[in-house]
Amino acid sequence: MRIVEFSDILALIAALRWTVGLTLIAIALGGPMGLALALMKASRNLVLDGIATAILQLIQGIPLLALLMFFYFGVPVFLGVDIPPLVAVSIAYVVYASVYFGQIWAGSIAAVKQEQWEAGACLGLHKWHQFFYIVAPQAFKISLPASVSFLVQLIKGTSLASVVGFVELARAAQVISAATFQSTLVYVLAASLYFLICFPLTVWSRKLERSLNGAN
Repeated sequence: MRIVEFSDILALIAALRWTVGLTLIAIALGGPMGLALALMKASRNLVLDGIATAILQLIQGIPLLALLMFFYFGVPVFLGVDIPPLVAVSIAYVVYASVYFGQIWAGSIAAVKQEQWEAGACLGLHKWHQFFYIVAPQAFKISLPASVSFLVQLIKGTSLASVVGFVELARAAQVISAATFQSTLVYVLAASLYFLICFPLTVWSRKLERSLNGAN
């Protein structure tokens, strides 16, 4: 047994970069995929709408922990090759983020009044121009608070990567706790780091919601 040292705090901070890194990967790759799903939902093509709905319903019905287990343990068995932990975990978070972003953005697009589409048509705009110049800016404003709120949940959700041995903040806290036997202090420090990242985003989300609602 030893006391928690300054080097342990630095180790937690160093592990935090993987928490942030996983979040950025999920946003960078899951965002475009989520937008594609939202556009498929917004289209009048029944096939595209059906495919998007099936994907959204399927993935939303699977816990994030199960996705991590599947891509970390299951996919290598099916493919017969080893997948690096970072790749497996990243894929799970990208899939998770894409579906929830897709659901948020699809709902935001649907929330824009049909009259806005019709106004664009009256101006002689192509369907895509109606979307990008008229509907998308309004949908973006509607979706922003919910998107930021989901971002906070995504950051906290990266802690589940620890169950497959990926060393991010939660896993680093487990390792240091096992070495020092000072679980309370170590997890308080880890929770404080999560709080320092998530709280400003939460405050920003609430401010966005108030300001955007006030602008309507």
